[in-house]
Parts: sequence; structure tokens; C-alpha cells
Amino acid sequence: MIVIALTAYFALAVMVAAVLLLPPARSALMNAALELHRRIGLHATKRATEVRTRFSKSVIISQSVFSGAKKILIHHRLLILITAGILAAPPFLAIALRGGQLSEYDDVTRVPDEKIAALLQGEQLVPPPPLPPEVFATQEVEQVRPALVDASRDWNLLDSDFRTRLLLVYKIMREQYGYEMALLEGYRSPERQDRLAKLGGVTNAAAYQSYHQYGLAADNAFLRDGKLVISEKDPWAMRGYELYGQTAEQVGLTWGGRWKLMDLGHVEYHKPGFALARARAAAMAGK
Repeated sequence: MIVIALTAYFALAVMVAAVLLLPPARSALMNAALELHRRIGLHATKRATEVRTRFSKSVIISQSVFSGAKKILIHHRLLILITAGILAAPPFLAIALRGGQLSEYDDVTRVPDEKIAALLQGEQLVPPPPLPPEVFATQEVEQVRPALVDASRDWNLLDSDFRTRLLLVYKIMREQYGYEMALLEGYRSPERQDRLAKLGGVTNAAAYQSYHQYGLAADNAFLRDGKLVISEKDPWAMRGYELYGQTAEQVGLTWGGRWKLMDLGHVEYHKPGFALARARAAAMAGK
């Protein structure tokens, strides 16, 4: 290693001495350095020229594509507008035909027509007499509406305006269409609401997320020969649900039969000045 290092040092010293002391050697070294610099400069210039050329071609191609697309849009504008209209029509049509919110959290207030409003102002309606508990404990009822036996059917726990409208629905259904109706459940405690939500099949709303907690909702069914008829498979009951939904909407109630997850027996009253979200927040804050 020492020999190699000494040899390299000797060679470097000789080259430095030659450059310093011999003009021809110094001139040759300078010429070699200039030639190397020239070649590097030429290579860099060539690369820059290639890059500019490629960029110019890209710009030309982009302009050509944009121009072609513009011509196509102008030439086929009528067809494009018709196609866009066809694609946009279904969602707009679905929104137009929704008939209001389709969930249990709807905050839209329905206004009864003038005839129904006149009836509401001019008549005192009385709740029907309570039914025996065994009416709500049959096998058919349990299959369709589980855990109904301990539900509240106390009309006094309902909001007074809602109670009046619901009783008017009962009256119209009985006198005009021949359907006797029965209250399955009115007010529902937050604890029961949570329990039914976990049970599944009855509601998806947790505590304070349903109008039941505020006495503004009720589930109803029909009475035939002293028995509850809830099943949607019964044609007589299905006809009754249709009439019941129409009547409920006429007196300003919201019918669950128009929701995505239909609840044909459910009605609720979106009372003016009442906001479900605000009431829930107040209830949760007071816990």
C-alpha cells in the first residue's frame, strides 16, 4: 500500500511540476479542459432542444384534441342535451313523486284541508273504550307486533291536538268506510324505544328519536269481529290501510305508509313549532 501511495504521489508531483514549469504541457492541459467543456455544452444544448421540441409537440397535440372535442360538442349538442335530460329525468321524477319525507324523522308539517279543519273546531271527540289485554296477546298479533302487551294505550298521554286529529280519523274510518280502529301504542317511553330498536322489526329509532316519546305518534290497527287485524296479507286490512293513510293525511298527520320502510299503522303529528331534533337535544341535556 505504501509503495502504491508513493508512486501516485510521485506521478501527481511530476504532472503538477510539468504544468507549472513546461508551457507546452500547460497548453495541452488547457486545450483538453476546453474541449471537454465544449462537448459538455453541446450535449446540454442538444438535450434542451429535444425537451423544447417534445413540449411543443405536446402543446400542439393538446390543442388539436381540445379543438376536436369542441367541434364534436358543437356538432352533436342536441343529442348530448337530449341524453343528459334522459339521464337526469329519473332522479328528478323520483324526488317529485316522493310525496314528502320517507323517514321517522320527517319535520314537514301537513296542513288539513278546510273541511277537516272545520270539523276539528266544531266537535269534541271521545276516545273509544279500552280493549281487554288479551286482544293484544294473540299469536297473530305477537308475530306482527312483538312486545305489544305492555305498550301504552293511554289516550291522555297523547298531545291534545294530535289526539283530536287521530280521533277524527277513527270517526271517519268508522262512519264513512266501516272500519273500526284500535290503538296499538301511543306514548312510548325512551327505555321502551331503545328496547324495541334493539329487538328489531318494530322501529329503527333510538330513544328520543321518535315522535312517540313526545305523545305525537301512534300505531293503529283494525278490529274485525272483536279481533285485531294487523297483517298486510289480508286484502280487507290492506284496503283499510290505504283509506286510513288518506284520511290521516287529510287531517294533517304524516302516514308511515309513505316511508321507504313502510309502517302502515303508524301516524304522527308534526306540530307547528315543534322540532324533533331540538326536543331530543333538550331531553338528552336534561338526563
